[in-house]
Formats: sequence, C-alpha cells, structure tokens
Amino acid sequence: MQQTIVIKIGSSSLTSDEGGLNRSKIVFFASELSQLHKQGYQVLLVTSGAVAAGFREMGYITRPKLLHEKQASASVGQALLMQAYHEAFAAHGIGVAQILLTRSDFSNRKRIHNASMTIEELLRHGMIPIINENDTVVVDELKFGDNDTLSALVANLVRAKQLVILTDIDGLYTEDPRHNPNAQRLNLVTQISEDLFRIAGGSGSSVGTGGMRSKIEAARIAMRGGVPLFIGRVMEDGDLSLAIEGKGKGTYFETNEHNLPVKKQWLGFHSSPQGRITVDAGAEHALIVGGKSLLPAGVTEITGDFHPGDVVEVVNLDQQTIGRGVVNYTKWQLQAVAGLSTEEVQKRIEVNRIEVIHRDEWITLSVHKQV
Repeated sequence: MQQTIVIKIGSSSLTSDEGGLNRSKIVFFASELSQLHKQGYQVLLVTSGAVAAGFREMGYITRPKLLHEKQASASVGQALLMQAYHEAFAAHGIGVAQILLTRSDFSNRKRIHNASMTIEELLRHGMIPIINENDTVVVDELKFGDNDTLSALVANLVRAKQLVILTDIDGLYTEDPRHNPNAQRLNLVTQISEDLFRIAGGSGSSVGTGGMRSKIEAARIAMRGGVPLFIGRVMEDGDLSLAIEGKGKGTYFETNEHNLPVKKQWLGFHSSPQGRITVDAGAEHALIVGGKSLLPAGVTEITGDFHPGDVVEVVNLDQQTIGRGVVNYTKWQLQAVAGLSTEEVQKRIEVNRIEVIHRDEWITLSVHKQV
C-alpha cells in the first residue's frame, strides 16, 4: 500500500516580501515534491499564497487588511497560483488538481467524506491534489486562521505517514534565532506543552499569517491524530527527501498515538459542541486513563442546551477541556440525575442508555492520553 505524505508550503516560501509569486520557488518546490511522487509516495500539497499572489494584481500597495479586499485578492491570486503549479508540475509529467476547503466543510460529516473520496480518487490516478482554504467565500469567524491547521486536519483525514510543514526557519528554537544567536533548536519533540506555546513567536513575515505558534497547534492536532510531523526548511535539491528520511533541517514531532477513525476526527476537531459538562476527578480518570464511559455519578455541573445525539465538551474541576463526546441525555434529564448512582438514575428517569457519554462516542483531547 502506498504511503501518503502531506506537504504544507506557506506564503513566505512562495512569494517575495513585497507580494507576488516567486516562480523560481514554485519550480523548486514542484521538483522536490515530484521526487517524492516518483519514489512511490502519494503526495498532497497544502498551499498558502493566494492573497499574497493576488494583491499586487489588484493594485494594492501592501497586503490588504479588510475582508473584502483579501477575498478579492485571493480570487485573483488563486488562479495565478494554480497556473504556476500546473506549469511547474507538468514539466515533471505530473498532473495537479485544485481543492478549496473551509472549516464548515470539515464540520459537515457528509461534505468532508465527499472531499476525502475525491482526494482518494485523485491520488489513485497519480495526481497531486493541491489544497487551499477557500478565502474567497470564508468569513473571519470560520477561517482556519492559517493553513498550518488545515494541513494537520488534511493529514489526519488521509491518515498520512507524515506531515511536513515548510517554513523559512529551520525548526523550533528556544528563542527566535533571528534575534538571539544563542537560541537552541529543538530537534525532537514528543509532547506538546505550554512551554512550547510560550516560546513560539508571532507571524514571521509581512505576507504570511501563520507564525510558529500556529505550527505548534498544528503539531498538536496531527500528533493527536497519529501523524508525525516535521517543521523546517527546504532550500536545496533533495532536502525534502531528507526530511522524510529523518535527516531534515528542522524539528521532528513524534507521536505514539494511532491514526484516528474519521468519526473521531470529526468529533474531536470539527464538531460544534452544544453544551459543557463538568466532571469530578474520578470521572476524569475513568475517561482519560481507564477508557471508561461517563456515568451520571461523575457529573458535577451542566451548561448549554443539548439533546441526545448532540456533541458536548467535557471539562474537569479546573475547567480544563479533557475531551468531547456524543451525549445520550437532554440537559434537563442530566440536571435531574447529576451525581447520582446508576440505580438512582433508573428510578428517576427513562433513557435509552445509562451512560451520559459512551466510550465509543468519546475522544480525549490531549496528546498525552489515549482515546
């Protein structure tokens, strides 16, 4: 069975600081991805750069700030971007296809299933799907914020062997190496901690939207989905192959998790919780360590308005999110029996299942724990 690699390339790697596509960079990256393709990998490309490629064509002096200006720039730039990719990959005898996604596509199980089937068919025919956020129609409230997150979600969706996020810095450092020459690179990360987020900086260039912090968040999502990650720089011929082989110029993020089924991916990363349930320490331990279902006895507080089949967020006594699940109770039913034993629950109300959330309908949202 062929292994799938997802490559994410950001705006700063494809355009000049002033905006506009850098054709030589696109030709270089197409060559690098083509090498992987010819080695037998199924290759997906998650690209940024539409707004950066188009705003100069629109006549803007700098990257626009207003939503309608960014969307107009993206509509121009996306065509330019795909034309450049088509020409660059055609030189290697490889066809490409465009897929534009929004967060709402992922939140709709039918739509993301259809997207998955399309990607699978394209890969089966030897094409390289090129995925970008649909900037032309998406509103700020529903944006991924950057394509780092999009790439992690795509990598989980296709159960990739590896996700590679290319940037203009060769990995994650203890401090910004551009400002502190004594900063040390982290070559291997096995857990995402708050310390990692604290050392991650802001946006790295005037044409991009994602800094190292967004890449750490992408690593968290990918690792939780069972996909190892590389964040680093590809500057010379063969660098991308070296990154896949574990010899790249950057930081590797390893995970002991297994690939998540699509259902649990949707539950953990795409669903919209309709309420929040607070649980005691015993229930928290049972859910994230014991692999147990959530029973009414462990519930201490309920907020929101939900019904059986809705997704709810579950938090511990410190109000830290520990996971999500599909609830079997209405809000009023759960309020009536919270903290009670199973025997008492059965005396008070009638429910189809005694579990508030069954373990098969649950996902733990921590890279340190098992589902």
